[in-house]
Amino acid sequence: MLTKRIIPCLDVIKGRVTKGVKFQNNIDLGDPVEMALRYSDGGADELVVYDITASAERRPIDIGMVAAGAKAMRVPLAVGGGVSCVEDMSRVLLAGAEKVSVNSLAVRRPEVIREGAKAFGAQCIVLGMDPVKADDPRCPSGYEITTRGFRERTGMDAVEWAKRAVELGAGEIVVNSVDADGTRQGFELKLTQLIADAVGVPVVASGGAGNAQHIADAFTIAHADAAIVAGMIHTGDWTIAQIKEHLAAANVPVRKTW
Repeated sequence: MLTKRIIPCLDVIKGRVTKGVKFQNNIDLGDPVEMALRYSDGGADELVVYDITASAERRPIDIGMVAAGAKAMRVPLAVGGGVSCVEDMSRVLLAGAEKVSVNSLAVRRPEVIREGAKAFGAQCIVLGMDPVKADDPRCPSGYEITTRGFRERTGMDAVEWAKRAVELGAGEIVVNSVDADGTRQGFELKLTQLIADAVGVPVVASGGAGNAQHIADAFTIAHADAAIVAGMIHTGDWTIAQIKEHLAAANVPVRKTW
């Protein structure tokens, strides 16, 4: 049985890690390279860094930060934000990242997923999505895709978009619930399960983790392959080792690091 992955997330603004609730009221938490190294040594299976204002500000990602983080870490790194073309993907991967995440760009120009998968392999291309609950006939799943950090609604159904992205070549999907983001009240399990059951690639639950049981639920109820954690470890309330100990006790297969 494949082990489930725990992936710390570093949301970066102007070179500093921040954390907010539903993309607002962000507070400074520290240096991304230092935090990446700490989590890498602390048992993370992967790590993801999002330059969360790059797309909204229409600027490229900080490649220097990517290179420094990749050099410091001992686990795979995924990077998102400010990727506007295949050439940007190449720069991110050459800087040391193993995966590149596209979100707003893929909505604007879906063919970039196919182009990236053809150039680098599907395993390198991650579709990030920020769905929100919606009462919209265009969104039969009940969830609508938003872009540019929840600044723009698209009218696109989250499940249909996930299926299309996989057809185009996405090798993984990160489902970040806008409604749950930063709340620490648990993942949006219905949304995650809908997408996990609809596609044949790994699905990562994101947004809302507050304790280890929330993560276990993402795996056992929502059928996620990995879970992103942020606030619960940034604050020191939980360590990655403690999360994995809880998961192992619940018979969830994890890579032991304690």
